[in-house]
Amino acid sequence: MKPCKKLIFAALAMTMGFQSLAAPQPLDRVAVQVNDGIVLESEIQNMMDTVKKNASAAGQTLPSDDALRTQVIERLILTRLQLQMAERVGLHIGDLQLDQAIENIAREQKMTVAQMQQAIQAEGMSFAQYREQLREEITLGEIQRIQVQRRIQVSPQEINNLVKMIEEQGNKDVEYQIGHILIEVPSNPTSAELESASKRAQAVMDRLNSGNDFRSIAIAASAGPKALEGGVWDYMNINEMPTLFAEVIGDAKKDAIIGPIKSGSGFHILKIMDIRGLQTREIEEVRARHILLKPSPILSEERAKAMLDQFVAQIKSGEAKFADIARQYSEDPGSATKGGELGWAEPNIYVPEFAQMLGQISLDEISAPFRTAHGWHIVQLEEKRKTDATEKFNTNRAHQLIFRRKFNEELQGWLDEIRSEAHIDVWEAEANRG
Repeated sequence: MKPCKKLIFAALAMTMGFQSLAAPQPLDRVAVQVNDGIVLESEIQNMMDTVKKNASAAGQTLPSDDALRTQVIERLILTRLQLQMAERVGLHIGDLQLDQAIENIAREQKMTVAQMQQAIQAEGMSFAQYREQLREEITLGEIQRIQVQRRIQVSPQEINNLVKMIEEQGNKDVEYQIGHILIEVPSNPTSAELESASKRAQAVMDRLNSGNDFRSIAIAASAGPKALEGGVWDYMNINEMPTLFAEVIGDAKKDAIIGPIKSGSGFHILKIMDIRGLQTREIEEVRARHILLKPSPILSEERAKAMLDQFVAQIKSGEAKFADIARQYSEDPGSATKGGELGWAEPNIYVPEFAQMLGQISLDEISAPFRTAHGWHIVQLEEKRKTDATEKFNTNRAHQLIFRRKFNEELQGWLDEIRSEAHIDVWEAEANRG
């Protein structure tokens, strides 16, 4: 039985009547089509509101709403294209990775995750919204890294050239205090006189290398202009010092002894008494060894820990040697055959729990069993040392600077490519312009 038309019209009239009494609700609409995806008008308005809010807080002026809207739409288009690319390659940021990122952010801000959640909610955003926004940001960063990194080549020559520039710029403010001893030779010396002066210079070098006081030797033996001052010159920049000094200092470190260097006036011996203004990077390295057991359906967590407790007792009692147990039982393929030896390394290259344990135990101490993502470990700290990592630091810095510059260039090129290959329709509505 078909419904009566009068009843249908009455129902419609009632519905329209109720709607007219309610507050008018703005309708969302599709503003942009990006391949098979869309951008809603509400997304554009939300981003515009956020930009305006941030600009107001920073005291920054903005262009007209039309110009701002154009920029916002373009940003949203590029975001959609990158997220579509991430989906095509199967890139997904899981909840565990997201949780770890949130914990790291909270730690950097010296907060707990709960405190950070409260702060986010106080700013008017739900924590669920924050999580999804962060997931999107991480996804964008990862897809950019995957797609752009392979387009970049950094040559050793580029790195060497930039390292040289970094060192030259750094050396502009470096001043050296140099000790100088001159073993003089007469004008137009004979072979015998040259040989005699050379032997005296070598004897001075031998005494200095044996730890004798430089100033005392300079006062006694030097014919140089600063002999009475113990051979020590005032602090000088590389551009201020005598050419002979500048040519041989190179990368010499404090307390380095250089010579004998022959010149027309005799044989010179230099000592770097002090350096100021030099930016150096020292790192602390540790040498350690460990034994790793990986829990499995066959080896339970409790059994793995109990076995390691037993190993510690055997090693401490002298019943067994650490290296022998590591070779027999450790499941770390990189170190087991070497008796568990990990070699010299900065502690921060290891997973956080392992690095933390290395910082807690003393030299030669064997740790209690502890868990990391790799399994159950015991570790012994064998040695510590500080090394000058300035050269390594400058090389890494140069690579990062070059890579970052090229990354930004290639990123723009990649975004232009995916933008030009995409199907995009932008639908403007006068009612939504303003």
